[in-house]
Amino acid sequence: MRTVDDPTAAPSFESFVLTHGPELVAFARRLTMDHHRAEDIVQDVLARIGLAWSRVSRVDDVRAYVFKAVLNDFLSWRRRLSSSERPTAELPDLGPGAAPGIEDVVVRRDEMQEALALLPPVQRAVLVLRYYHDQPDARIAALLGCRETTVRSHARRALTTLRSFRADRTSEGSRR
Repeated sequence: MRTVDDPTAAPSFESFVLTHGPELVAFARRLTMDHHRAEDIVQDVLARIGLAWSRVSRVDDVRAYVFKAVLNDFLSWRRRLSSSERPTAELPDLGPGAAPGIEDVVVRRDEMQEALALLPPVQRAVLVLRYYHDQPDARIAALLGCRETTVRSHARRALTTLRSFRADRTSEGSRR
């Protein structure tokens, strides 16, 4: 039996959620680009994991296990997404008290989200894991169940798409 003073004791489910919940939602939000969907994905994953916590808590790296579950749920959610459902990015009414230049920041953020939305889910997942979570290609490959060369290929294709989107936006702006 594990005691409170035992440093190898697995954390309780509640303490795990309190410690890692915000990080899981941030990870899912970067994948989905929608805070509400991110919360739904994390909630679904944590509900399933909570039911099996006695088994899950014995895994060597519980945090990595749960992150992989969130990633898998995101990838399957994208497959379930209705073809008629499309995210939209509308600028908020900033009003007269807004900080100078905030419009440019909002426009750039929305353009980046629009560009990321063009990417297939796996490519977006590779970019999020690589650039937001500083994961090496080997770790990303293990999470996605593919080879490192496939991860690099996904990253290259995703970056090419983003650069092309940026070039198209730039040329559209110069035509106006």
